[in-house]
Amino acid sequence: MNPSGTTTVAATATSTTGSGWRDRVEGADWETIHDDLDSCGCALTGPLLTAREAAEIAALYTDDSRFRSTIDMGRYRFGAGEYRYFAEPFPDAVVALKQALYPRLLPIAREWWTKLGRETPWPDSLEEWLRMCHAVGQTKSTPILLRYGKGDWNALHRDLYGDLVFPLQVVINLSDPGGDHTGGEFLLYEQRPRAQSRGTAVLIPRGHGLVFTTRDRPVESKRGWSTAPVRHGVSVIRSGQRCTLGLVFHDAA
Repeated sequence: MNPSGTTTVAATATSTTGSGWRDRVEGADWETIHDDLDSCGCALTGPLLTAREAAEIAALYTDDSRFRSTIDMGRYRFGAGEYRYFAEPFPDAVVALKQALYPRLLPIAREWWTKLGRETPWPDSLEEWLRMCHAVGQTKSTPILLRYGKGDWNALHRDLYGDLVFPLQVVINLSDPGGDHTGGEFLLYEQRPRAQSRGTAVLIPRGHGLVFTTRDRPVESKRGWSTAPVRHGVSVIRSGQRCTLGLVFHDAA
């Protein structure tokens, strides 16, 4: 209880400091992550949150004061289930992980866009990049808390919120696959140039992150580098409940 007599959820994962989350990001095998992104369009990071921290963040879902909007996926034919956009101030883990992940993802983003002959507008600093988003009217926060129950699913889609887009994002499973839920595999669907499309399914361990492409990625062919459009979604939850945290590195219009 706090002094006012109301119960306070440990919303900021107080067992960890910002340097602790940064150390987990730095401890990931970034060479393998880079290779997996180049070959598959997605890559597991290893643990970014402890089980306790994951539970603390998932527990925020019912606190209306922490969110700026709620989306019923069935209403918009996005699938079935619900997600909520965090409002500021964000949980400490969200801030620390985004700040730690951005400089690790930035060289990959720049390399990809250079291969495709595109401009690479992203500065070295996440704060500066978000200021650029805000300057063109992309001011809405994008960290997402998603909750799926039995029978829920997420349609294949791309997360494009405005003209300024960072090409990589991270989803962290806050639930225990096989314990809290069955089903709920992360799905990636890639349209390969002059070839059959390819699907990838990943079951993300609790507290682990998955890096994936926001909209497309470069693939090598006999004619050089080509663009492969990529969509992502979630398979049907067969039992239980699945909660995830989505970290997007551009703000929305």
